[in-house]
Amino acid sequence: MGPDDDGYIGYVLSDIARLMRTVFDRRVRDIGLTRAQWLVLTRLYRRPGASQTELAVMLEIDRASAGRMLDRMQKNGWIERRPDGEDRRINRLYLTVEARRAHKAMWAIAEATVDDALAPLSIRQRDQFTRMAAQVKGQLQALAGANGS
Repeated sequence: MGPDDDGYIGYVLSDIARLMRTVFDRRVRDIGLTRAQWLVLTRLYRRPGASQTELAVMLEIDRASAGRMLDRMQKNGWIERRPDGEDRRINRLYLTVEARRAHKAMWAIAEATVDDALAPLSIRQRDQFTRMAAQVKGQLQALAGANGS
């Protein structure tokens, strides 16, 4: 398989990721968040108390862009900033009650999107696919770490 073949694994993986985002974006539109904002919600749900710098690294964006987005999200009642107990220069980021409710709704939509995407696969195939994808992810993480990325 080469660059002219739509079945090339690189194209397939890229298309899967793009289409999953597209379907999910359409399904969460009514919640009123942009993709960047739902990424913030997801990261802070998993890592409550992260700093702006840590969040920027997780999102792979610069601190200034993260700061502008966080300012908007704070203004709209999605996040709150709390001072760090040890370093007064750092604010820790937390989801508001409203944001946690939105995250719960988003998670249900995400699960339904994955279930719909994997519908052609048997339970056994889903488990195999998940294990193999996790192995590939681990390999890529190791490669990214080895290259300093």
